[in-house]
Amino acid sequence: MSEKRSAGLLVFRRTAGGGVEVLIGHMGGPLWASREHEAWSIPKGEYGPDEAPEAAAGREFLEELGLPAPDGAWIALGETRQRSGKTVIAWAVEGELDPAAVVPGTFTMEWPPRSGVRAEFPEIDRVGWFTPEAAAPLLVVGQQVFLERLAEHLRRRV
Repeated sequence: MSEKRSAGLLVFRRTAGGGVEVLIGHMGGPLWASREHEAWSIPKGEYGPDEAPEAAAGREFLEELGLPAPDGAWIALGETRQRSGKTVIAWAVEGELDPAAVVPGTFTMEWPPRSGVRAEFPEIDRVGWFTPEAAAPLLVVGQQVFLERLAEHLRRRV
């Protein structure tokens, strides 16, 4: 069995006060409904060996948020391994996006468990802009490194 791999895109914007905010989404479905900390993610998803990770990141952004990725130069943030064992590769792009315009993709799962009933849920049930400091405890642990790498990239460019 091959290793599961995901690709994602972290959108960021500069604030009037000279700071930065990142766009992250709260994972949808009943398993995440009552959780806040470590229950948010960058828009990302799995890809196979026949798809370039950059293409997968753009495709997943569109599938999860219902909006195309902002135009702009993509900044490579590298890879990390999540607790689940999945490897995630991510990029960042500077851009603007209105969370109210998001139309999330959906997934289907059996709920309640072992009920035989299949229900549809949003992949991401809400999206918001956060400072990296506020986003860190919200993001799943395995993705927090992308905030650090973005901050380091932005520091080097100053």
